[in-house]
Amino acid sequence: MSARNLDPRGRAVLVTGASTGLGRACAGQLAAAGFKVYAGVRKLAGDPPPGVEQLVLDVTDAASITAAEDTVRAAVGEQGLWGLVNNAGICVSAPLECLPLDDLRQQLETSVVGQIATTQAFLPLLRDAGGRVVNVTSGLGNVAIPYLGAYAAAMWAKEAFSDALRREVAPSGVAVSVVQPGAIATPIWDKVSGTGSRIIDAAPKPLQDRYRATFVRFLETNEKGARTSRTSPEDFARTVHRALTAGSPRSRYTVGRDATMGRLLTRLLPDAAIDRVFRSLVTPPGGTT
Repeated sequence: MSARNLDPRGRAVLVTGASTGLGRACAGQLAAAGFKVYAGVRKLAGDPPPGVEQLVLDVTDAASITAAEDTVRAAVGEQGLWGLVNNAGICVSAPLECLPLDDLRQQLETSVVGQIATTQAFLPLLRDAGGRVVNVTSGLGNVAIPYLGAYAAAMWAKEAFSDALRREVAPSGVAVSVVQPGAIATPIWDKVSGTGSRIIDAAPKPLQDRYRATFVRFLETNEKGARTSRTSPEDFARTVHRALTAGSPRSRYTVGRDATMGRLLTRLLPDAAIDRVFRSLVTPPGGTT
């Protein structure tokens, strides 16, 4: 650890959505580094990483958030909470014309409204510690690709929430950073494909005929890209660790070449050029629409 970095020992951190995938890897690595880690999970499991204390926390349930805040407050006392890692979320993939509004509401409730509710509850404890909020978004917080419009909308909203929050709480000594991971192999991709298949199967026949071939191809390609990605959950966890321990944390961190390139290209290319990049995703076999 360099002299510029903060010593994690004795500092408490809460990671939401920590039962599997990125959240679990993050909680385990932070605990190994010396943080006291509370892992927010919807249901308790018997095998948390070493040094991690599970905490029932459903970010879409106000009573669950209140109960979790009470538990953490009793544990940390006047020391406060050093870090809140808002990682909980889901990914709904569907053509927007086929997207059931209940699925859209669930996407936004989990990935945006629930994150704001959790942050509101824990901000007093973060102020006590002069701590940090780390909001986990996605490379899709930079560029919205076809068939992931609902997810991208949630990520862009979370990016905006992060910017506004960072500016609002800076006078009270709380820092806010965004971590944007690209494609990483985690169990979420099984759920993405399952939800996408359910939605397209339930769509009216004319919409199935219009979108099925390209959407199914997209789901397969997207999942393959994640499963063959060289970016790992450990890469993500190391980046969160940097955001929590850097002497001067950055407002944004990208994880993975695809996330970094996506952010760069959206700054360099006009919309028309980016549209051409994605045209092949939505062009059916034979080139007809």
